[in-house]
Amino acid sequence: MTSISNTPRTWFLTGASRGLGAIWARAIVERGDNLVATARDVDSLRPLAEAHGDRVLPLALDVTDTTAVGAAVTRAEDRFGGIDVLVNNAGHMLRGALEEATDAQVREQMEVNYFGALWTTRAVLPRMRARGHGHIMQVTSLGGVVAYPALGLYHASKWALEAVSESLAGEVAPFGIHVTMIEPIMFSTGLTAQSPQTTPHPAYGHARELLYSEAAAHNLELGRTESTGDALLALADLAEPPLRVLFGIKGVEAIRGEYDKRLATWEAGQDLSRLAHGVRAGIA
Repeated sequence: MTSISNTPRTWFLTGASRGLGAIWARAIVERGDNLVATARDVDSLRPLAEAHGDRVLPLALDVTDTTAVGAAVTRAEDRFGGIDVLVNNAGHMLRGALEEATDAQVREQMEVNYFGALWTTRAVLPRMRARGHGHIMQVTSLGGVVAYPALGLYHASKWALEAVSESLAGEVAPFGIHVTMIEPIMFSTGLTAQSPQTTPHPAYGHARELLYSEAAAHNLELGRTESTGDALLALADLAEPPLRVLFGIKGVEAIRGEYDKRLATWEAGQDLSRLAHGVRAGIA
């Protein structure tokens, strides 16, 4: 893969205060790049800003607030002259069966994971397009490709982000803007403990058991969390970055098994497909 110049860039990173976001924030500034670091609690970003001075702009941001998102992007552009890389990392993982979730939990999952990324992406596009370059990194998940029981609402938010990002890539390619979906597999980030959860209903105990058994069946392993920072910087350096990249190993095997099952299901239903099309036995 061909790399581009290592000239310092300006990054806009959401969810920068914890988990992968905190690791990526450190990697970005320690490399010498500029960083607009956002989080709901801006005080959590103060140590990073104090350690790296003017190269870090810490901002309080609720990504579900479109007005606040626009203002944050404007501040970033005014401070550094432009945003080269947007990383939409803010998000949480609602665990529970569909019936267990409250209406508010359902909406919040989509508001943060999908709409939050959508609003930030839309906010950076005009100036990226005018400058003729940029890289938008959407943090989805292996769960943006496969779906396990008791995680359906989380999966829905990530599948939606994958779909809109794939379409976006074709829309903005003529303007020199790249789009990459980063799909982490398994890392110890505290995501589950820090995310809202449903109140378990005894009728869905089997769903939680299936969640763990299916993940175990794919033999997924915990990756080294700190190493994701190296991968993020390497991704940003590519002249032609991929549309999708898995962070971690054994994800390809899990995805291959999932797609094999989908193809087999579609093929098994071909008689119904033909019937729906108007093609019956013996009719050309």
